[in-house]
Amino acid sequence: MAISTADFKNGLTIEVDGAIWRIVEFQHVKPGKGGAFVRSKLKNLRTGAVQEKTFRAGAKMEQAPINTRKMQYLYEDGDSRVFMDTDNYEQIEVPDEAIKDQLQFLQENMEVNVIQYGSETLGIEVPNTVVLTVTATEPGIKGNTASGGSKPATMDTGLVVQVPFFVNEGDKLSINTQDGSYISRA
Repeated sequence: MAISTADFKNGLTIEVDGAIWRIVEFQHVKPGKGGAFVRSKLKNLRTGAVQEKTFRAGAKMEQAPINTRKMQYLYEDGDSRVFMDTDNYEQIEVPDEAIKDQLQFLQENMEVNVIQYGSETLGIEVPNTVVLTVTATEPGIKGNTASGGSKPATMDTGLVVQVPFFVNEGDKLSINTQDGSYISRA
């Protein structure tokens, strides 16, 4: 389906130069001299690279038909992960390279959205927050306040997060998957 720059919105997927891009952000610019254009920041769904592109106002391009399927993460198989469709029990393997940014949040039996273009799997979307268990951190010392300072804590998936001093080993914490930051105790 052909779309123009007037149809741009964040999250829309387009095909440009044989690659599949997701629009991260865009801005319509109308300079005093010359024609209007659209400045955009695009993320390549195959490589994960982020690139800035400029399009003429009204330029036409193809919308990429992206399919998202709710699937359950089952297990690690060498250098890939196995996911199962919860509706028809079909299993697919996704290479670690395609989901390297989400691996640190992935837990067995977690429900994720698998992003596909035709039969090609491009990646996964994890929930905005996940609950992880602290496996290693320095013990909190009496006198440290809850409001001041932080310490590193290693979670059960290998993710290292800066947490307040009152967090101990074995605590379950809510973690933001967008930036890997501590939200609260779970």
